[in-house]
Amino acid sequence: MPDTVDAANAGPLVVLVTSLVAFAVALASVRRQRAAGRPILPPREHAPVCWEGGDVALVVVGYLLTATLMARAMMPDPPLVERLVANVVLSLGVTLAATAWLTVRGATWPEMGFGLGHWREDLRTAVGGLSLVVFPLLAIAGVLNVLVRYRHPVVDLLAGQRDGFTVAVVVVSAVVAAPVAEEFFFRRVLQGWLEKLCVGDELAPVIVSALAFAAAHAGQGLAYVPLFPLGLVLGTIAQRTGSIVPCILLHALFNAVSVALLLSQPGRPATG
Repeated sequence: MPDTVDAANAGPLVVLVTSLVAFAVALASVRRQRAAGRPILPPREHAPVCWEGGDVALVVVGYLLTATLMARAMMPDPPLVERLVANVVLSLGVTLAATAWLTVRGATWPEMGFGLGHWREDLRTAVGGLSLVVFPLLAIAGVLNVLVRYRHPVVDLLAGQRDGFTVAVVVVSAVVAAPVAEEFFFRRVLQGWLEKLCVGDELAPVIVSALAFAAAHAGQGLAYVPLFPLGLVLGTIAQRTGSIVPCILLHALFNAVSVALLLSQPGRPATG
């Protein structure tokens, strides 16, 4: 029994220690930058977005309508893996449709946050951001999970299925589809419009988009609590860079750590 317990705890312990060390190194780097009078994240020049509130509402209504139609088209109580595949299709499909609509409205790829001209800097920002947030957010999530158990289809799916196809679907969903769709909708479509609406107020757009991001995860225990500060970090990055590329990368890396933690734990009977 001790060997089994040690094996079950080894993965999470490695992640915890690694994230703590990364947090300490990143914090020291931030302090050095502040002491030298250098900004932690230098702002980039970027123009306001071209879309309006009606475009934001259209994207939201389009998502809800498509989700409703897809749910009705599926069989009652479908298997978890099928629900996850459907969610991937929905997220990426609506994202493509929204980008097509905004392109018709006159938006360019860089204006929609997808510019790749600073990809090296964006990658450094994502890795540095991950180092700063992963330890405190996982610690908060761990404490909250004791109070109210975290609920998510991915957790239930990996509890009972660990075959290659299932793991691949989970990775695509958590590390690709969710970061791309959520960062586009929350940090660019919504927050970009709010930044144009609230000229001179840098705080309000970031807070509102972070609240919307956290609220979208209601029903998953208390997950929305640590997701709010994560949303604040992602929103600040998007605001200062005018790009969602570093946000997508940071979001994807954070979710990858979460999936790795799930896979490092022994499976248990699925709950449905």
